[in-house]
Formats: sequence, structure tokens, C-alpha cells
Amino acid sequence: MSQSLMRLNFLLLLLLSCVSPSSFYTFKKPVVGLVACGPQQIQAFSQFKNEFDTHSCNHTDSLNGVWCDNSTGAVTKIRLRGCLSGTLKSNSSLFQFHQLSYLDLSHNNFIPSSLPSEFGMLNKLEVFFLFSNGFLGQVPSSFSNLSMLSALHISDNELTGCLSFVRNLPKLTYLRVSRNHFSGTLNSNSSLFELHHLTYLDLGFNNFTAFSLPYEFGNLNKLEVLDVSSNSFFGQVPPTISNLTQLTELYLPINDFTGSLPLVQNLTKLSNLDLRDNHFSGTIPSSLFTMPLLSYIDLSRNKLNGSIEVPNSSLPLRLESLYLGENQFEGNILEPISKLINLKELDLSFLKTSYPIDLRLFSSLKSLLLLDLSGVWISQPSLSLDSYIPSTLEALRLKQCNISDFPNILKTLQNLKYISLTKNKISGKIPEWLWSLPRLSSVFMSYNLLTGFEGSSEVLLNSSVQILVLESNSLEGAFPHLPLSINFFSAFNNSFRGDIPLSLCNRSSLDVLNLSSNKFTGPIPPCLSNFLILRLRKNNLEGSIPDKCDADAPLTTLDVGYNRLTGKLPRSLLNCSALQFLSVDHNKIEDTFPFSLKALSKLQLLILRSNKFYGSISPPNNGPLGFPELRILEIADNKFTGSLPSDFFVNWKASSLTMNEDLGLYTEYSKVSYRTYTISYPQHIDLQYKGLSMEDEIVFASYATIDFSGNRLEEEIPESIGLLKALIALNLSNNAFTGHIPQSLTNLMKLESLDLSNNQLSGTIPNGLGAISFLTYVNVSHNKLNGEIPQGTQITGQPRSSFEGNAGLCGFPLEESCFGTNAPPTYQPKEEEEEDDEEEEQVLNWEGVAIGDGSDENGIVQ
Repeated sequence: MSQSLMRLNFLLLLLLSCVSPSSFYTFKKPVVGLVACGPQQIQAFSQFKNEFDTHSCNHTDSLNGVWCDNSTGAVTKIRLRGCLSGTLKSNSSLFQFHQLSYLDLSHNNFIPSSLPSEFGMLNKLEVFFLFSNGFLGQVPSSFSNLSMLSALHISDNELTGCLSFVRNLPKLTYLRVSRNHFSGTLNSNSSLFELHHLTYLDLGFNNFTAFSLPYEFGNLNKLEVLDVSSNSFFGQVPPTISNLTQLTELYLPINDFTGSLPLVQNLTKLSNLDLRDNHFSGTIPSSLFTMPLLSYIDLSRNKLNGSIEVPNSSLPLRLESLYLGENQFEGNILEPISKLINLKELDLSFLKTSYPIDLRLFSSLKSLLLLDLSGVWISQPSLSLDSYIPSTLEALRLKQCNISDFPNILKTLQNLKYISLTKNKISGKIPEWLWSLPRLSSVFMSYNLLTGFEGSSEVLLNSSVQILVLESNSLEGAFPHLPLSINFFSAFNNSFRGDIPLSLCNRSSLDVLNLSSNKFTGPIPPCLSNFLILRLRKNNLEGSIPDKCDADAPLTTLDVGYNRLTGKLPRSLLNCSALQFLSVDHNKIEDTFPFSLKALSKLQLLILRSNKFYGSISPPNNGPLGFPELRILEIADNKFTGSLPSDFFVNWKASSLTMNEDLGLYTEYSKVSYRTYTISYPQHIDLQYKGLSMEDEIVFASYATIDFSGNRLEEEIPESIGLLKALIALNLSNNAFTGHIPQSLTNLMKLESLDLSNNQLSGTIPNGLGAISFLTYVNVSHNKLNGEIPQGTQITGQPRSSFEGNAGLCGFPLEESCFGTNAPPTYQPKEEEEEDDEEEEQVLNWEGVAIGDGSDENGIVQ
């Protein structure tokens, strides 16, 4: 064997060193497995490996590997999950393996790109998994060449188009395309209904639509799993669904289905039925509770009414999970449900009753793990110690139950992991015994009247609690020593005083800390690098922001607005490469504009409002600002000076109309039985733009805003502002801008608020502003504008004060008429028309630059 070939064999051995001996038959006897692979195949596989960064392959699960046919030496199976980083190119060595029958490249870190059409060359594939990779665009038509496919899993990507690629794939038994952007109307002509061998079909979380499900679904009579969750299906579920007698799982949630519940009584093998978040009405058929294998039913958030009947049966009642929350039941449903003695999960939230519920009704449910009675009137005495609620309970939700006293019933629940008492009227101190519950991990008690903690400040220290949410109470006094296990703590909107305890820096598992809207004084703790999200907004903190952000710190959110901070922005913020949200508004920070932060490739929101920043905001190279992901930039009420370059707004994220990510989303899971409770913690922003339909604190999502007001900026407003297609608010007021209002503003069709008041702007108001349908607030007062005010619904609805202080302006809503009683349309002199043409051409040029540079182009659940 040549020296180079020996080296290739060695590389292959390194790659496979983490593979379990029991993973594939060829690795049970490693020598035999390697001998089975021909030299050319080893070389081709090594070339494929070298196309990517494979460092993480040494840390992935033990199922990764490659193996070959014993007789031909050809590579027939490849499974490399979660260990490849880079771009999968069309000339990849992968496409040399024409004998592949099994290919699994799921959960890799491929750079987003389209699926190579060369996959169609691998026409011997039988199993093909590419889920969770971020591939973009349409599935190539060449996929139709894969006529041997029996399993195709391409979920969790960014794929678009329709399902035409399944044509000519007659052997498919397993098809999963969920969590993409597939669309189109499913009708009787769809290629989907030619797949008569399908046993597993997952179309969930796409954009498919149909007036009802096509009757042809009933022809796929080998289906065992059908999932069409979260699409745009509406109308009634066709009766042909009862033809799918092999079904074990049926998922139709989060659509717009109407009518009675679908006929499933004939589906005797059904174990899971999920119909939540639709518009089903009528009663629940009693036969549903006697289906022989049905163990999970979710009918929550529909329009079901009437009473429930559970027939007496000699058969054991198999049902373990029953979710009926947020319906319109008015009859007696509690007593029949008490017959379902095998229940482990029961959701009756927001049940309409004219009398308080006695918790002793649930004493027969000896296996109950989860009980949700949120929004239900509960008898206060039944919350005492002798209510006989099952001691097996692990999760209890009593949100919005009008409870006034702390429920002592919790003391008996030694298995309790999760408790929610949010939005009640519980006053006084949190009892000390709560923290001694041995398995308690998630506690939600926001929006009550709690004042503190019984016992010493160390009462929580030995608790097992990981998630503690106490927002909007009246907590004061000594700040508790948090458990060593804590990873999520929010005491937003309370009355804690004094310094923020340095002991928080010793909680290595603490990811999210929100102490906003309290009365803390003293410095910010020096451990910025410890947190994922740190919110200390609206306190009385002093000193400077600690300059101690370590390299590769996980920090995504730093919000210290509305304090008394001084000094400069810490230069070590550049080490926080994950930073997305930075807000230091309403302090006394004195510094120049932080151009260096453009190195933070994920920074999407920068709020510097109301400080003592000074100097130019024009980049040193006098070009674009250079923050490609920036969506929101607020620098109002500082001392910035100078002018903005003509290409200042080129290549901003706001130039996209497809922004849809949530910023700084933190998710934590508290697993209880079969259901997973999720805390979603999106960021909130104090927007101060007039005319916005969203007020106060709103969730940052698919929009962009700019506020440069109250500075000393001068010269012309750049035409490149018209590139920011996602802009909903623009405030450039109280500066010294001159020249015309940019014609390109008429391109901002999402604009809701525009304030250009108190500048030195001249010329006319662009006619196109009147055609922006969302524009609810316009203020151009106190400039040097002239000509007729454009007449359009959005303009004529503005008050006179929005146009006052412009000596040359005329027309409604001002009293000055332009041409007598009947004012003709505004006429622009030839010179101005030529200027407008030049401005329009300039915007087109900027659009060309943006395209040429490759620029493209989200509360707590308790």
C-alpha cells in the first residue's frame, strides 16, 4: 500500500474513532470494515471530509460513520450528523458515491445555500435524511430521479415551493417536510396522493392551504402517522379520514378547521389525537373515551360546548392525557372526567362554571401528574391541607383563579416540580416551607401582591429551584440568596433596594437575570460575561458599565437604560460576539459613536438615546455605517454632529422585508410527564414614536426603526434611506438637515410614523407619501417647505400642527389655499422635476450596490 493511501486510511480511522462498535455491522470487526472499502472510495470519502470543518465530529453521538459493500468495496451508507461545518457545493466529492443507498447529513452546520441538484445523481438512495440544516429555496426537480427512495426527511430547513418533487417517487413510505416554507393548494391533483405506500406523512408548520383537507387523503390507507399541524387548512375535515384505519397518530392542530369533530371512531389503532387551536364546535362524542388504544387527546382552544359523557364500560379506560382548556363547556364535565382514573394529564383551564370547583373532585385520579385549572373559580377551602388532591402531582397551574391566600395544599405535594400562581391576589410573604419541596424546579408567581419571603435571606439557598419568576409584585426587604441551581430569575417591577448582590456572580448556571424596574443603587455587578440576558433597566445604578466582557461571552442582551451611569461604553463589549441587543439609554454616558461595534456581527439593536454622546456619526471612511444586521438604531437627544454620507444606509438588515427572527429569545424547558412547558423570553422595547399602532413595551420582531432626533446633524438626508424597506418609524426631528425631503421615502411602504419637524428642509413634500397606507403620523412642521401639501388619505388626516411653520406651504389642512378655492394638483417646476429624476436614479443606484454586495433582505409563557 502506498504511503499516501496509508495516510488516507489513517485519516479515515481518525474520523471514525468515536463510532460505537455496535453502530454498524462493518465496525464490529474494524479491519474487515476498512478492507471492504476500496482505495478509491477511501480517497473520495477523505476528500469529502476535507471539504468541511469536522472538529466537532469528535464530540458527536456514536452513530456517525460510513460503511461499504463487502463485495464491491463501494460506499453504500454515510451517516454524519452534527459534525460538518461549511458549504455543501455542487462539485462535492459526495456526488461520486453513486452506490449510496443510505445518506444522513442531518443537524450539520452547513452555510445556508440551495440544495445541489446533483443529489439527483444518487439514484440508488433508499433513505435520505437532510433535516435541520438551513437549506434555502426550492427542492431541485432532480429529486424526482430518486425513484428508489423509501424515506425522505428534509424538515427544519428554509425550503420553499410546492411538493412537485415527490412525483416519480412511488416507493416512498416515510415523508417529512415540516417546518419549512412549502406552500400551494393541496387538491385532488397533487402528486402527494400518488404515494400509496406512505405510512408516515408530516406536512406540519408550512404554508399549505386547502378548503378542507382533500378527500384524497382517505386514499392513503396505509398511513400510520398523519401530521398537518400549523398550516392554512380550513373548512370541515372530510369523512374519508375514517378510511385511515391504520392510523396511530393524527395531528391537525393550529389550522382553521370548522364543524364537528372529525369521525375517528373507526380508527381503532389510534393512540394520539391532537385537534387543538381550531374552530371545532359541538359536543364531544362519548365513544371517543372508549377507543381501545387512545391515550392522548388534545381538544383545547376550540369552540366545543355541552356536557361530557363517559360511558360505563367493562373495558379499561386507557386515556392518560386529556386537554380541554379554553373551550365553551357549560354543562357538568367534572364528574364524568373523574371516571377516567388512568389520567396523568388534565387541562380544564378557563372552564366556564357558575360555582366554585372543589378540588376533591379530582381525588379519584390517583395517577395524576399534571393539572391545569387556570382561569377557573376554585373553592378557597379546597386549597387547604385536607383536599385530597393526588400526591402524585408534578405540575399545577392555578393562573388567574382569583386566589387570595397562599394555597397550603402545596405543602403536601412532595413530587411537585412546577407551580404557577400567576395573576392572582395573593398577598403577604411567600412561606418558607415552599422552598423545602424536594423536587420543585419551576415557580411562577408574577402579578400578585406578595411583599417578601418568610425566614432569613438564605431561605432559598438550598432549594432545587431553577426557574423563579416573581414579576410585578411588591417585593422588598432583603434580597434573597438565590439557589445554586438557578438559571432563570426575574423580579421585574418590584421594590428591592440597595446594591445588587455580588453573590449573583457566583451562580454559574444563571443565564437570565431581570431586575429591571426596582430601586437598586450602587454599581452594576462586574460579571457581564456570566449571563445570556441581563436586564437592569429603570433602577438607580451608578458608576460605569464594567469593562469586563470576556472573550466569547454568551451575552446576547445587555439593557441598563434609565439609570445614572457615567463614563464610556466598555471597549471589551467587542469580546461579546453573541451580543444582539444593547440598550444604555437615559444615562449620563459621555463617549463618541461606537463604530467599533460593527465587528459584532449579530448586533441588531443599538439604543444610545438621552446620554452625552458627541461627535460625528459618519464612519471614518465616509461610507456606509457598516452594521449589516442592525434593525433598530436610536441615538436621539445626544450631541452628535456632522452630516450623513449618501450611502449611509446601504446594506442594513432593515433593507429586507422578510425579517422574522425574535431577538435574544431565551428558552428553558421544564419537563413534566409528556408535555413540555416552555418559557419564551423575547425582548421588549420602549418605543417612543408617535402614531405607531403598538404602544408602550412591544416585542421586537420583523420591523425596523430609526431615531436621530435632538442632535446637531446637518446637510442633506441621504436618498439611501429609501432602501430600508422594513422601516416602520423614522424620526429625524430637531436637527439642522437641509435640502429636499428625499423622494425615496415614498418607497417605505411599511412606514407608520415620520417626523422631520424642526429642521431646515426646503422644496416640496413628495406626493408619494400620501399613498403609504400605514402612515398614521406625519410631522414636517417648522422647516422651509413650499408648495401644495399632497392630498391623500394619510396626509389629509393629519392636524394642522404637522405642517405649521413652513411659510411656503399651502393647501389642506392649512388654511392657506394654493390657487383659490379649487386648488389644482401641485405643479413642480422643470428644474425640480429633473432633480427628482436624479434622486430616483440615485436610489436605483444604491439598490444596485445593495444587490451587488449580496445584502439580503421573535412575555413569559407561564
